[in-house]
Amino acid sequence: MSDTRSPLSGTRPAPLDRPPVVRLHALALLSLGAGLLALPFAVLMSGARPPSQGFAWDFSVGLGFGALALAALQFALTGRLRWLTHPFGADIVYLAHRYLSWAALALMLAHFGIFYIWHQQALGVLNPLQADWELTAGRLSLACFGLLVVTAQFRKPLRLRYEHWRLLHIALAIIAIAAAVAHVLGVGRFTAEPGKRALWLGVTLGWVLVLAWTRLAVPWWQARNPWRVVANRDEGGGVHTLELAPEGQGLTRWKPGQFAWLAIDRSPFSLKEHPFTISTAPERGPNLAFSIKALGDDTDRLIRVQPGARAYVDGPYGAFSVDREAEAAGLVMIAGGVGITPILSNLHALQSRGDRRRVVLIYANGSEEDIAFRAELEAMRDHLDLELVLVLEDPPEGWDGATGRIDGALLARHLPPESRDWPHMLCGPAPMTAAAGRALRKLGVPAHRIDSEIFELA
Repeated sequence: MSDTRSPLSGTRPAPLDRPPVVRLHALALLSLGAGLLALPFAVLMSGARPPSQGFAWDFSVGLGFGALALAALQFALTGRLRWLTHPFGADIVYLAHRYLSWAALALMLAHFGIFYIWHQQALGVLNPLQADWELTAGRLSLACFGLLVVTAQFRKPLRLRYEHWRLLHIALAIIAIAAAVAHVLGVGRFTAEPGKRALWLGVTLGWVLVLAWTRLAVPWWQARNPWRVVANRDEGGGVHTLELAPEGQGLTRWKPGQFAWLAIDRSPFSLKEHPFTISTAPERGPNLAFSIKALGDDTDRLIRVQPGARAYVDGPYGAFSVDREAEAAGLVMIAGGVGITPILSNLHALQSRGDRRRVVLIYANGSEEDIAFRAELEAMRDHLDLELVLVLEDPPEGWDGATGRIDGALLARHLPPESRDWPHMLCGPAPMTAAAGRALRKLGVPAHRIDSEIFELA
């Protein structure tokens, strides 16, 4: 019997994944964020205001309030709020959190520096045992926030284990925000009126609620809906796939290419969870598969987990999905190493849906032994219109595939001219995706048609 399905059969995204809706959602969130950052200034400038102490004083105070508003916003960006991450992808939101944290720290340092240079008398003594408590609170907030940002940026050079760093990160964030609010309320120059005090108390309540949602409500839900490891498969290339079966409610609103936070043989309250791509498609659920390579920290333990282990899952998150590309004529996918896992999930979805659009997959590894899922990818060519290009940096003798690194010449050889307006989905080590992105743009691929999944969130 001939297959009479449309090439796009079964690939239409849900209404919230259609590009116009996603763009409107993103615009609404950006507008909301700008409004929240501007709100403190609008409230503080209303009603009775204290006499001006000169430009430098007023400018420094403005920087301080801006820094606090920006710092408080970080709790929402890291709060795993799906309505916030949906249009951008959780990886992009986390990247924005990283950059905005540096911006908040810069504003805090400028706030303190201006007072230190032009109004040093207002700072009083720097010794915390002798200084007024509200000024000490401000300095404590600055020190904690600085330590928070630096340890996040340089976690690996500092050799901080991921789970230890997460505990430190959360503790420093709570102390920094609490001390900053105490500083503002204690100084009281712009917060003497009840309405203005209510503003900062509302800010405090807001971040407490987000913290309670992320660290209490979500783990509580996970504890009531555990999973069980039912298989551990060696996929080659040092990658192991853990298959999980739900013992409570399975994953909802799950799309191919998304990821989830995974904890195995650990309490969901323990802060010892890690983000991993779900390497299979929703059509193959309700079981989940996580394909993990031992790259340090807890991954060495996870690849050795045996069937029967209890697991907890928080997800799904992310927007690296073919569900957003239902109208595309074809797809280009470029992966490096274990970055193949979200690509594999999307390929599984296309296969399950009978989607016959052309797909060009360029998959780079160091050696032939590093290639994960090779047999599975090659078998997919019987069910998909898939061109599989395996690239080895260190090929064995007799290798007849592509060699070297992914560059403009390699891409020009393997990508058809009509693919320039197709979606290009990239995932792998940051240097590889950056180089591939530059090469694609030189070939004429528009920047908005290149989607790079952030390989690491921390």
